[in-house]
Amino acid sequence: MAKKDINEMSFLDHLEDLRWHLIRICLAVIIVATLAFIFSRFIFEAIIFAPLDMTFPTYNLLCQTAKLFGMDTSFCAKEMPMILQNRTMAGQFSADIWTAVLAGFIISFPYIIYQLWKFISPGLHSSERKYSRGFITISSMLFFIGALFGYYIVTPLSLNFLANYSISARVDNQIDISSYITLVSKAVLVAGLTFELPIIIYFLTKVGLVTPEILRKYRKYALVVVLILSAIITPPDVVSQIIVAIPILILYQVSIYISKLVVKSQLKQERKLKNKLKL
Repeated sequence: MAKKDINEMSFLDHLEDLRWHLIRICLAVIIVATLAFIFSRFIFEAIIFAPLDMTFPTYNLLCQTAKLFGMDTSFCAKEMPMILQNRTMAGQFSADIWTAVLAGFIISFPYIIYQLWKFISPGLHSSERKYSRGFITISSMLFFIGALFGYYIVTPLSLNFLANYSISARVDNQIDISSYITLVSKAVLVAGLTFELPIIIYFLTKVGLVTPEILRKYRKYALVVVLILSAIITPPDVVSQIIVAIPILILYQVSIYISKLVVKSQLKQERKLKNKLKL
């Protein structure tokens, strides 16, 4: 059966269309997650557990930086002062499953964005639909940059701080594997989704909920929100929070510029429409 025109579709038709897009997304995530589960040993050793090794690139960079300024730091330690352990029968299996699902979501993200775009694009103007390829590319690129930022910056900073934090020499850090994977996945996903801020602002501006003036007016409040967000996804030390806050603030400034371009484009289309009506 031929697909109905967007103007002829009822609310139930839209729900049915959304259902099929969500089914395709779930199938894509499941397929990739299955492949990730097959290669899970490589994923765990080469990616998930890599930040536990003090030869991890981030530690080397921070260690060299500290030495340059003559500072003593835990980033130059020979090993991470913590041991991973599993305390439940299904703990390692659950860790394997959820890590595969996380990998499935991350790797499938461009396809997820594509399916969401396919759902909303019929409601856009033909000129706007021309930029679909650019939208999918930029959204995916921002997400992957954010995920890498979470993996190479947020995760090592959090691990190093929490592993070296001690209330007494009597207490050893024997960390449950589920707690460790939660920290890594939280850092990667939150950072990846946070880097989607310009895309979110684009759509909020399109529907009239946000304007460049509003973004400029509440810039000070946004700074506070960014610092709070940085405190949530990083250990409670000022340096780590600043490192995380800087790219988010840059993204906020970029979002203001994007919002300005969207408003400018909308005004231009309105003027063209008025000129046509006059003719």
